[in-house]
Amino acid sequence: MKKTFELIATVAAGLESVVGKEIRDLGIDCHVENGKVHFQGDLKTIIETNLWLRAADRIKIVVGQFPARTFEELFQGVYHLDWENYLPLGSTFPIAKAKCVKSKLHNEPSVQAITKKAVVKKLQKIYHRPENIPLMENGPEYKIEVSILKDQARIMIDTTGSSLFKRGYRVDKGGAPIKENMAAAILMLSNWYPDKPLVDPTCGSGTFCIEAAMLAMNIAPGFNRDFAFEQWSWVPKDLVQEIRDQAEKRANYDLELDISGFDIDGRMIAVAQKNAEEAGLSGVINWKQMRLQDFKTDKINGVIISNPPYGERLLDDKAIDILYNEMGQTFALLKTWSQFILTSDEAFETKYGRQADKKRKLYNGTLKVDLYQYFGQRVKRQVANERGLV
Repeated sequence: MKKTFELIATVAAGLESVVGKEIRDLGIDCHVENGKVHFQGDLKTIIETNLWLRAADRIKIVVGQFPARTFEELFQGVYHLDWENYLPLGSTFPIAKAKCVKSKLHNEPSVQAITKKAVVKKLQKIYHRPENIPLMENGPEYKIEVSILKDQARIMIDTTGSSLFKRGYRVDKGGAPIKENMAAAILMLSNWYPDKPLVDPTCGSGTFCIEAAMLAMNIAPGFNRDFAFEQWSWVPKDLVQEIRDQAEKRANYDLELDISGFDIDGRMIAVAQKNAEEAGLSGVINWKQMRLQDFKTDKINGVIISNPPYGERLLDDKAIDILYNEMGQTFALLKTWSQFILTSDEAFETKYGRQADKKRKLYNGTLKVDLYQYFGQRVKRQVANERGLV
């Protein structure tokens, strides 16, 4: 099998720089383009990036790239790739996805069928199997994906399985919860550090708080889940276990944190508590049923992160207007606290009562949203007391 791989981390639009920094922090050189980050690595790299990347969606192996203006070019291009380095005899290899953009080949089901046919023909030749007898596919699964952009085909194998946002700790959820990797990315885009208080006043199932605790304690986000590559015969199980053991040693479970999640719905607080327990964070986060309007504190230099109801999450426009206005009035009193609020409501600043210091466009699934960023006055406690800021 191969020693070095061309790899891609797929990522939601607007978060490419976050994932690029994560990959560089692992000591891996990379370059960023729309929706993906390119890098190279070995088996260890595949394991570590799946285990450690908090904001990415998937890690994919690039098997090859070539021009594909006709179905014959597609067939020949796929056929001449080195499938013997990826697919052992008996592998299950569905063509799980085909995407064609601005290309002469635009019939995606046909692209999938031609790709499958080419891989089968190549494996029959490699493993000396007769063409008139179907290949047995009863082994581990290798999901193959085809992307054709401007007549350039890219053939990939997904190493991840279920998307990386599925950490494995969410036992229940509320209506339209934020994805775990989006929450982690927003935390990394904020000015929050583990020595600061953090509050999510509309915590729902607790994703922001749980991701913050995992980030602060250096808990690998993929520690409690499995990956597709773990079933592959050419990925040594002892190497996977070694890297998991190293991740366990890097976690700092004794770190004291000041993280709180509030919600007006007591049922959601119970759900958040269960999710935190499943993540191994029992007793780490302060959960409380409370209206956000009732939030008061004498702490300074804290951070509020909120994914309040918006768009499809709450259809009552009047209720949204009232909520955003009350948020603005409540948080305006917290002079030293920074606020990071995610919503699709383009009139949010008017309803909130303040223009954001900074605004960042993101996508929550297919829904365009904005991260409104308000930065608090950074002061020392003595100065804060003198100025009446606490």
